[in-house]
Amino acid sequence: MNSSLELFGADDSVRPLADRLRPKCLDDFVGQSHLLGPDSTLRQAIERNRLHSMIFWGPPGTGKTTLARMIAHRCDAHFMSISAVLAGVKDIREKVAEARERLNGNGQRSVLFVDEVHRFNKSQQDAFLPHIEDGTLFFVGATTENPSFELNNALLSRVRVYVLKHLEKKDLRQVIDRALQDDDRGLGQRSLQMDDEYRDLLAATADGDARHALVLLELASDCARQEGDHHVIDEAVIKEVTRDSFRQFDKGGDHFYDQISALHKSMRGSDPDAALYWFCRMLDGGCDPLYIARRVLRFASEDIGNADPRAAQYALYAWDTYQRLGSPEGDLAIAHAIVFMSCAAKSNAVYVAFKEAMMFVREQGNQPVPMSLRNAPTKLMKELGHGEGYRYAHDEVDGFAAGAHYFPDTLPAQQFYAPQPKGLEIKIGERLAELRKRNLQSSNNENG
Repeated sequence: MNSSLELFGADDSVRPLADRLRPKCLDDFVGQSHLLGPDSTLRQAIERNRLHSMIFWGPPGTGKTTLARMIAHRCDAHFMSISAVLAGVKDIREKVAEARERLNGNGQRSVLFVDEVHRFNKSQQDAFLPHIEDGTLFFVGATTENPSFELNNALLSRVRVYVLKHLEKKDLRQVIDRALQDDDRGLGQRSLQMDDEYRDLLAATADGDARHALVLLELASDCARQEGDHHVIDEAVIKEVTRDSFRQFDKGGDHFYDQISALHKSMRGSDPDAALYWFCRMLDGGCDPLYIARRVLRFASEDIGNADPRAAQYALYAWDTYQRLGSPEGDLAIAHAIVFMSCAAKSNAVYVAFKEAMMFVREQGNQPVPMSLRNAPTKLMKELGHGEGYRYAHDEVDGFAAGAHYFPDTLPAQQFYAPQPKGLEIKIGERLAELRKRNLQSSNNENG
């Protein structure tokens, strides 16, 4: 079995704290209990020495690389690593040849860890397939992006996908405490003093990322204030090292779309507090407020519609205000709009009607416009019957031509729009019901 010295490196003096503190056994691994619990599939496979190819999908700093190393170490397999950012097909072939030589030479299995695997293109991903199938190597890929979007189906069909989660604050606190106490690989020999409140603050700032927590802690230890025989990490030190820290927010990836989805659904669910929370989360992560303003306008059209036509005006007001004021003053205008959307009556009746009408048009094709509805700007067009029989609604009783038909003559009248009993659509629904009743009476009179 690989020695701990070989696996984790010989010279700790030049290695970053986050690398030195990589756990050496499963019991030391922090978080991901859903994957490494006693009865979990992955835990049992590791303990029974049953290697299989897999993908680790999760945010940065959640243990993907560490877990891959531990699996290889526990299963007495040789660990190899490449980064999809730097490697190409040539590098893949070299690793495959190395794995095959090792397997044929002494029978030792190999684990090839591919970091940022989503950056490989289709041909590069395909290069792994035959070697996974024939057992030359066990493939472990790590990605922060959704595998179903970024990886080939052929590769996905040959691996098991495991989802890693953000580390909770209590998990990060455990990582920080261990680093401060560990004399061999951590900071225990530096005689550091750090109160619980500042450890909690550091854990919160790390935003679910253990690597980030340890990077910040190492910086704080270098900036610690000397007090007698000790070095103290206090509030001033924490503020200094976390001043330019940013939340995890991938502006083009799953975290981005998950958070905008959460904002949209909170507004739809009429929860202004949750909607404000997600709005602030996105602002805190660096999202462009104008993007959110556009989404709020879309929401006003799609989810509120005729139930409260003021919603679209309010969304446009927020958008325009932000463009004039910028941040942070303009952020408040968007917050106003988000709260309004959350509290307004909701209706997707027009949204549903529009989709049904579009589907109906595509199914029925191009039906001719009825002669009575055709434009007749010239004498010839009038002689051809264009506009003949058209009833000018403003000349009819109550401005409504009861019994008039506006669909193509080849099609029966359709009803796509069904107002919901919410907000202004209550009145709209009552009005349409009355008009449809008059249409029916007119039709009965004609047939009678």
